[in-house]
Amino acid sequence: MPVLVMKFGGTSVATLDRIRRAAKRVGVEVAKGYDVIVIVSAMSGKTNELVGWVGETSPLYDAREYDAVVSSGENVTAGLMALTLQEMDVPARSWQGWQVPVRTTNAHSSARIEDIPPKNINTKFDEGMRVAVVAGFQGVSPEGRITTLGRGGSDTTAVAFAAAFGAERCDIYTDVDGVYTTDPRVSAKARRLDKIAFEEMLELASLGAKVLQTRSVELAMRYKVKLRVLSSFEEQSDTAGTLVCDEEEIMESNVVAGVAFSRDEAKMTLVSVADRPGIAASIFTALSDAGVNVDMIVQNIAEEGRTDMTWSCPTDQVARAQKAIEAAKADGTINYHEVIADTDVAKVSVVGIGMRSHTGVAAKMFQVLSAEGVNIKVITTSEIKISVLIDRKYMELAVQALHDAFELEKAA
Repeated sequence: MPVLVMKFGGTSVATLDRIRRAAKRVGVEVAKGYDVIVIVSAMSGKTNELVGWVGETSPLYDAREYDAVVSSGENVTAGLMALTLQEMDVPARSWQGWQVPVRTTNAHSSARIEDIPPKNINTKFDEGMRVAVVAGFQGVSPEGRITTLGRGGSDTTAVAFAAAFGAERCDIYTDVDGVYTTDPRVSAKARRLDKIAFEEMLELASLGAKVLQTRSVELAMRYKVKLRVLSSFEEQSDTAGTLVCDEEEIMESNVVAGVAFSRDEAKMTLVSVADRPGIAASIFTALSDAGVNVDMIVQNIAEEGRTDMTWSCPTDQVARAQKAIEAAKADGTINYHEVIADTDVAKVSVVGIGMRSHTGVAAKMFQVLSAEGVNIKVITTSEIKISVLIDRKYMELAVQALHDAFELEKAA
């Protein structure tokens, strides 16, 4: 039988009533003739509670035991979902990551999936099981220890299973009814997209859109897994939600698909750095070794052998970045006059595959921001994206103005 993967996020399984509602959706797909793999998250709030308990018990915790504790929330949901389906006379059983097995690296709390052999689950499908309820977010290391995949890891689990089992589709059930042109809480004109290309979704996810986890979109694009983002709280149809798919499957699309933003950005500048071969490598190696996630990078024109180097990073990594840069200066790796951190900025981006074949998007974006009195601090571009750093107080104004200027409320 064809396989369908269905993933239910924490809000979709937050109570027993919601688990029953989700189970009914699974039952509908079983009745259509699918063998279903259900990936479940922990009940809403449970993972935060477990993380809190670990922190209270052991501030400098063993990452292996951290994974053992925080992965338990998904185990509970999987068991409850399997029991609910059995009560509906749907042959189902729960699976923990090690039982499948979901083989991962041994990077505890941020492991990556390496292999999902389908044999064990397929054997049970052949024996009459119709639904495999799999605990998301978790796997097993080469040493046989439980691992977790990092926040949002259940999305990655779902896509990985869809790829491993050749699933017809991977449905992601969440608390929103699809992917929007921007956050509806910021712009009332935000429109739900019927389809969006993998590349656009990847950019939006990496730029701050919270609908799908970035790694899950990367996997879906690599293995050509059709993703559908749906609300678990609304009636469904075959055209419900947003389909994330290959660019070739989208007949017509707007030049710009969406406007993304991230509030928690910081701009850091090294003033008067010695301009010599290898200086950029020295700076960003130090930041990388400290675990700082650098995004935008700008180097000024050198004058008298000195230059300024600017980059952006999440605000919660500023202290770590400053410490790494100061340590590199102390050991003579780099030399600079001072480091300046601006933690009151936001990143706003326009994204669209149509930008490949249309000119003038950057000019229009900059004109719109200028007309609203918004000063641009840093600019970065790719083939399908233009991002700017601006003062945080202007973020919502910028998003609304750009959404209006590119007429994103209108379908192509």
